[in-house]
Amino acid sequence: MRMIDMVEKETIGPIGLTGWMASASCAGHSDVFFAPFAERPEARVRREASAGVICSECDSMSKCRDYARTNRELGYWGGESESERAAAGFPPTTPIIGRKRVAEDRARTAMARTA
Repeated sequence: MRMIDMVEKETIGPIGLTGWMASASCAGHSDVFFAPFAERPEARVRREASAGVICSECDSMSKCRDYARTNRELGYWGGESESERAAAGFPPTTPIIGRKRVAEDRARTAMARTA
């Protein structure tokens, strides 16, 4: 595919290009990348680990990460959780992130002890 063809297929999202989304490895797996209602911290750690495996094999990972950081997205994007983006200086717009982060850290510690 010629570079001009690739540029023409890019679309503009709320903030930034979104053409990479169509070919991302996560397409069709939103249940792995976004938390269900009332998700327990231990389940979140497992879900995000599964999402990380999918992201690690994706050619769009850096574009995805940049998009999520710019748009302050919720969920797991570009190999980063909400907590990891917040730690990098890109917190989501929700005030719940602090409580989730504490719960995630506690869950990771507990799971590491049992492993």
